Amino acid sequence: MAKRARRPKSAFGAGLERLSHVRMAYFQRETRELVNLDSCELIRSQFELVSDYRAGVALDYFAEVSDQLLPSAEPNEKFFRLLLAVLDDLRPAGKGNGQALGPGRVWRAVTYFSLWAVRLSGLLPELHACSSCGGVLDDPEIPERAFFRRGQPGLVCGHCRRAGGGASGSQELSAESRSIAAEMLRKPVAQLSNDWQQSTAADLRRFLVVQIEEHVERKLVTAPMLES
Repeated sequence: MAKRARRPKSAFGAGLERLSHVRMAYFQRETRELVNLDSCELIRSQFELVSDYRAGVALDYFAEVSDQLLPSAEPNEKFFRLLLAVLDDLRPAGKGNGQALGPGRVWRAVTYFSLWAVRLSGLLPELHACSSCGGVLDDPEIPERAFFRRGQPGLVCGHCRRAGGGASGSQELSAESRSIAAEMLRKPVAQLSNDWQQSTAADLRRFLVVQIEEHVERKLVTAPMLES
């Protein structure tokens, strides 16, 4: 509860905007969940990103996924650092001088955030082996196709997909996207290539959204908005 926060001269200012980086002080009674905010010192605002529509929807997506995956009132330093990293990556050099924010940077940040959010939540299945037969999917000589669908844990190879009768409703996760995921798990987001389009690793984003939605047992509101 932030008393008098809606007044024109509120002491909270932009500190209560979504994903603002703040230093917050609050009071909480031992027997109550509701807390009273005393102060909210703004460290970094996301105001400069809101003017770009893609980046604005990406902020909504980050906020929704974080709200759904993180336990209430439980600190998570790794997830906090993930958010700081992708928010910093959305600010290209020269943005303040009128340089437009390229869409490739948004898609890279969204995909990186989705992958690491799923991994930090313990929901990321093995991406290089079939969850049914255990076969290797990334054989350098004969790479195997990989498929996923709702209600199915992990990826399955083409043989297990046909044998299990799961061809209907399944989608493919390409070898290229699995390679991108492997690179993202090794490198910081700022060290990845910025040559992205919406189609780049789109199947990986769909796969990760399915993992999140299966875990939280609800559809994400912002995921289809982001892709459209």
